[in-house]
Amino acid sequence: MLNFTIRRLVISIPTLIIISLVIFLLLEMAPGDPMAQVPLTVPPDVKQKMREALGLGEPIPIRYWKWLVQFFWIEPLNLIDYMFGTGLAEGKLRVISWQTRSPVMEIVAQRIPQTLWVVGMSYVIGTLIALPIGIISAYRQYSWFDQIGTFVSMVGFSVPTFFTGVLLIVIFSVNLGWFPSIYDTTLVVDSWQSFVQQIRQMIMPVSVLALYNAAQISRFMRASMLDNLNQDYVRTARAKGLTERTVVLVHVLRNSMIPVVTVIALGVPQVFGGAIITEQVFKVNGLGQLLITAIQANDLPMVQTLTFIFAVLIVVFNLIADILYGILDPRIRYD
Repeated sequence: MLNFTIRRLVISIPTLIIISLVIFLLLEMAPGDPMAQVPLTVPPDVKQKMREALGLGEPIPIRYWKWLVQFFWIEPLNLIDYMFGTGLAEGKLRVISWQTRSPVMEIVAQRIPQTLWVVGMSYVIGTLIALPIGIISAYRQYSWFDQIGTFVSMVGFSVPTFFTGVLLIVIFSVNLGWFPSIYDTTLVVDSWQSFVQQIRQMIMPVSVLALYNAAQISRFMRASMLDNLNQDYVRTARAKGLTERTVVLVHVLRNSMIPVVTVIALGVPQVFGGAIITEQVFKVNGLGQLLITAIQANDLPMVQTLTFIFAVLIVVFNLIADILYGILDPRIRYD
């Protein structure tokens, strides 16, 4: 397993470099002008100097190489400086947002807590709800619990999150006044009252996303459990006199989790990508909203960095899923 992990990490380096090159070239070919937001009264020669200040006057290979150095070398050095108080990256140019003129990674670091509070919490809750629903629905196939679980899953998976979000706002915020409709990103949790306020403003966006995530994962869990419940090893385990609880929760569940792990692991990068639509509905100032704002403003450094971060997370969690396969099923070996 260690050799497999090392091989995958080595292979992921050229993979990520190719992904970064593709992202960079696609953004270069995309329509849009970063000077579009500049007032028309600004003279053309001033606009040209502004372009040169942003680095747009340099050839594409040079700009791509500078971004690689800044992202893979200067930004990690800045992180080391922040953690240990050193000065390794002092005076070095970082990846700068064209829109805010601030370092991109500092803005990303400011937005991550909001995304983890809302989108991350909804994914954890959705997974914890989906797994037992899928297990019970498969074990009690066609029962009333299975029928209700199937109906709720179909509704959660079929109804778009922007509709569910607006519906909850109309019912619980406008009509009943129980929860705030806009997420307050400036709230600081430093007391019991502020903690209660944070929970109240999280309930609706977390519920919307948790329903969507639980609907998807529970369907995979149910299908995988049904596939394993009819296998020969299950009949053998029952014939040996093992209790039904041991057969289902130890033997069947462990094998059924193998395909479900892929769904869960590959869904984790979506947490950092943010549920863009839901963040827009509830005004959650997370990474998803940051990406939309950067696209609208033609902020290429921000868009490129965020997109590449999501690609890195997908590669990493693919590796984590493969490692979990070997833990769940001893028959799987990578040597």
